Amino acid sequence: MKCAAFDYLRPESVDEVVKALSDADGEGKILAGGQSLVPVLALRMARPAQLIDVNRIPGLSGVRSIDGVVEVGALVRHSRLLEQSAHPLLAEAARWIGHTAIRSRGTTGGSIAHADPSAELPVVALVTGATATVAGPSGTRTVTADELFVSALMTSIADDEMITSVRFPVPRRWGFAEFARRHGDFALVTAIAAEFDGATRIALGGVAPVPVRAPEAEEVLAAGGSVRDAAQAAAEEISPTADLHGSVPFRRAIAAEMVRRALAQAGID
Repeated sequence: MKCAAFDYLRPESVDEVVKALSDADGEGKILAGGQSLVPVLALRMARPAQLIDVNRIPGLSGVRSIDGVVEVGALVRHSRLLEQSAHPLLAEAARWIGHTAIRSRGTTGGSIAHADPSAELPVVALVTGATATVAGPSGTRTVTADELFVSALMTSIADDEMITSVRFPVPRRWGFAEFARRHGDFALVTAIAAEFDGATRIALGGVAPVPVRAPEAEEVLAAGGSVRDAAQAAAEEISPTADLHGSVPFRRAIAAEMVRRALAQAGID
């Protein structure tokens, strides 16, 4: 199939993007890397009246460190995340995103805004306590990761708003583990462990409509429990659903093993 007809706009500033989105009255879509949007358009699962190409807007492609936080512009490609060294956890997560062609076009802001339950960057955002800077008709606002993700492919960003950057705090130590049928496939389970101020956070992706923390597993570690006990606690507190890729017990078992591996990689006993 081919895309339905649409108007194409190429604004030169964030303010112009916001105005175009407002004028479109919910019928406008932002085009950045297009790795998620274009296939949906081709299948006519979405038929926006306007595509707003943001690739030429200056100031959205930078990566900079600010007092233990790495600010990533919305147009930073996954390949750039992979190459940067200021945030090693982001680099590792980017390594697991799709294939070379996808990483060369896909963007940080696009991945966060798309909110795919199997995507890696939303899990990183949640476990690090990332904040997104969002531009809209009333100016800019800051949205925390736990407020941002609402459901599968849904965020709290309004139709006339756009993400301009995301700030990711850098953990003291971290571990990343992912299970997919083949490298580059959508993740069935992603687990990340990250330590901040002496406390370990655990987040999982692919086990719910949005990335989730594992507070009971975190409490096990805080109380001096073993990694294996924490991994089991994480598996028991999630509520995965069965699908063609695996049953609920299968996903729980994979989640336990991924959490164990992430904690081991982080050097957490």
